[in-house]
Amino acid sequence: MSDFNNIDIKDIQDNSNGQDFFKNFKEKLMEVEQFPSIYTFKFIVKTDTDQAEKVKAIFTHASAKFSEKTSSAGKYTSLTIENYVNSADEVVDYYKKVGEIPDVMML
Repeated sequence: MSDFNNIDIKDIQDNSNGQDFFKNFKEKLMEVEQFPSIYTFKFIVKTDTDQAEKVKAIFTHASAKFSEKTSSAGKYTSLTIENYVNSADEVVDYYKKVGEIPDVMML
């Protein structure tokens, strides 16, 4: 099983071009993950919006498992999704789709 804590999306260099960011992210994924596998995605959304449901709607694979935790003040909800993926490209595609939802923080 892979070590899901090796990659932090915030640590990947972005040269002001989203394509470079995702290219670097894919390369890091290929270095530390084995595919196909169950990959853990993490996001933070505002609790009083429908963002969590929009994010969940992207993950339609039968393997998708969702867990949520509301912050102590109740303002934010962390969303963890475990989902089967075939490749690093598929992980990147999921992040790109979620990235189209306004105000979702990706971890």
